[in-house]
This record gives sequence, C-alpha cells and structure tokens, in this order.
Amino acid sequence: MKEQPGARIKAHDLQQQTGDSQVMKWIAEASPQRLARIAGGLYLIIIVGGFFAIGYVPAALVVPGAAVATAHNIQTHELLYRLGLAAHMLILVCNIPLTLIFYELFKVVNRRLALLVVFFSLVGTAIEGANLLNQFAPLMLLGGGHYLNVFTPEQVQTLAYLPLDSQAIGYDIQQVIYAGYLLAAGYVVFRSTFLPRTVGVLLAIGALSYLTYSFASFLAPGFAALLVPYIQAPSGLAELSLCLWLLVMGVNVSRWEKQENRSKEIRS
Repeated sequence: MKEQPGARIKAHDLQQQTGDSQVMKWIAEASPQRLARIAGGLYLIIIVGGFFAIGYVPAALVVPGAAVATAHNIQTHELLYRLGLAAHMLILVCNIPLTLIFYELFKVVNRRLALLVVFFSLVGTAIEGANLLNQFAPLMLLGGGHYLNVFTPEQVQTLAYLPLDSQAIGYDIQQVIYAGYLLAAGYVVFRSTFLPRTVGVLLAIGALSYLTYSFASFLAPGFAALLVPYIQAPSGLAELSLCLWLLVMGVNVSRWEKQENRSKEIRS
C-alpha cells in the first residue's frame, strides 16, 4: 500500500534507504581484536599481490626501452600479464574494507586523524585504479583491431609500450598520496596505546621514504634511480610490520576499550 503523505519514516527504513549494508553493520559491531586480525589478513593480501602485480610481472615482461621485445613478451605470456592486472585489481578491492576497518580501530584515538587516514587511502586507491586502467591499453593495441591497420606493426608496438613506460610516473603520483596515508596512520598508531609505538615510527619513516623518492623522480630521475634500494627497504618493512602485528598479535583490547571510553567522554 502506498505510504500516506506525512507518514513518519522509521530509523530502520532510513538506514536501508541510505544503503547501510550488513557488512558495515558487522564491522561496526565486531570486536577490535577480530577487526585487527581481518585488517592484517587484508594487508597481507595487498602486500603479496603487490609483490606479484607490481614487482614480479613487470620485471618478467617489460624490457626497459625495448618496445618490440616487451610487446613480444606480453603476447607470448598474455595470461601472466592478465593475472598481474587481476592481482592489482584485488589490491584495490581489499583497500576499501581495510580503510573502513582502520577507521573503526583508530577513531578512538583521534576521529579527525582517522578520517584523514580514510581520505588519503581512498584517494590513493582511486588514483591507482586510474593508473591500472592504462595498463589494459597494451592488450587492446596488441589485440590486432581493424582500426589499427593504419599503423605499422612497429608503431603499434611502440604505442603499446607507452602506457607501460608511463606506469612509473603514475606510481610516483599515487605514492605521494599514500605517503600522506602512512604519515597519518603512523601518527595515530604512535598515539594509540594498543599498538607498539615502534610500528608508528616505522610507518612515518616509510612515508618519508616514499615522498623522497617520488619528488626525486619528478625533479631528478637519474638521482631517484640510485635511491631505489634505500627506499624499498624502510617502506616495505613499515607496512609488513603493521601487517604481521595485526595478524599475529592483534590489538591490546583493554587499552583499546579504555581509549574508546575516553573518546566517548570527550564527545559527551
């Protein structure tokens, strides 16, 4: 029956209208220890997926400066290239619930800083998704569509190499945003009493490493290439330490609850 004008909307109906899913409700009601373990598992998927999609696949298929050889590798090992894209997409998908869980865990420390973590993470994910879209271009160009007949095979191979060559630039741009995420996350971890402060310091160092490398790439690419071994270690160690601590140790629940009660008192 059609609802009469002026009828009151119940809170439950309003909640459904705003699209509040059962998943979000479950996350809000889950214990901090369970959320921490899930966050650690998601982070582990992101790290392993990143090693495969961003590390192994490009190193195996892309020959720097050689468009013909790179095109041949992609055509010969197309499944591997597509698996790399699929793994990268999985990273983006995992980033979203991980961001929501981080907000639930860290809002008891500082709600505004927790929102800053969410903002940087989601913006970085959006930029990374746009960069990933360009990585499908080589498959389209090398697929041999009839509209490519105006180009010679060498020209098509060069066009297919261009998105791969620009991937590094897109990576540097997204890392500037992710550096903001790591700085904000490092600060709230350091301020929290339920996670080790050492992890927060490592996250801040990893953020500074990302910023140093990215801006060095913009200003002096040759110098940035020399920094690669010194940048990957601290940033990788920072995120791996947070991942493993959440997955294995979780959080100190009593301290988390104490901070939650304190934040409720401040808001009231």
